[in-house]
Amino acid sequence: MASPGKKAFLLRVDPELWAELERLAAAELRSVNGQIEYLLREAVSKRKGKAPNMPVAQHREVKIRRRAGGTG
Repeated sequence: MASPGKKAFLLRVDPELWAELERLAAAELRSVNGQIEYLLREAVSKRKGKAPNMPVAQHREVKIRRRAGGTG
């Protein structure tokens, strides 16, 4: 069931990409749906030339992981 106020749609994804999304989501303690939404927000923000729309604490954590050579 879709969350109130969110648009639901069907998305076909290559099985290998899906497996990678599952791995990333698990590593970042998100659902696959949450991970896809996060990645889409990040990509749109980069295209607009802005920082991703996420809580400040989470943004700091991502920066720290990137400096440490992690993903995210």
